[in-house]
Amino acid sequence: MSMPAREARSPEAERLWQILEEVVDPEIPVLTIGDLGLLRDARVDADGAVTVTITPTYSGCPAMDMIEHEIKRVLGEHGYGPVAVETVLHPAWTTDWLSEAGREKLRAYGIAPPVRGTASKRALFGDEPEVACPHCGSKDTEQVSQFGSTACKALWRCRACLEPFDYFKCI
Repeated sequence: MSMPAREARSPEAERLWQILEEVVDPEIPVLTIGDLGLLRDARVDADGAVTVTITPTYSGCPAMDMIEHEIKRVLGEHGYGPVAVETVLHPAWTTDWLSEAGREKLRAYGIAPPVRGTASKRALFGDEPEVACPHCGSKDTEQVSQFGSTACKALWRCRACLEPFDYFKCI
């Protein structure tokens, strides 16, 4: 499933999207909410109020309260208000919504981006995906723990360069 196509936006809505690119994920501060695909809509209503629609990476994500706070803060600093933030859970967020720029930012930050859908037969047996090390690029890697520094990451190790790294789990 890919991220739903964005409709053509008005100049005012486009300005909102540009401003909202200042909002970063508090757990992975190199990624914006746009990079993550969390930002679904932003509009100025007829009464001048702003409504921003976001979808969390998973329900119960602890970063969402901070992201909502930052959305309101950043838009307020640019003269917008009042700001309402709506959270929608359908369609559910997927790692397919990560932008290519976001994937590259993860890799440069030392986090392996999620492996895209695969036709590998290994998936049928619940085998681990082939994850490239973000440090050296080797695919000779292994999962150390399903639980990494945050709930959306797992801990992996590279057998080639021996470096540990986080892997952004596929959802």
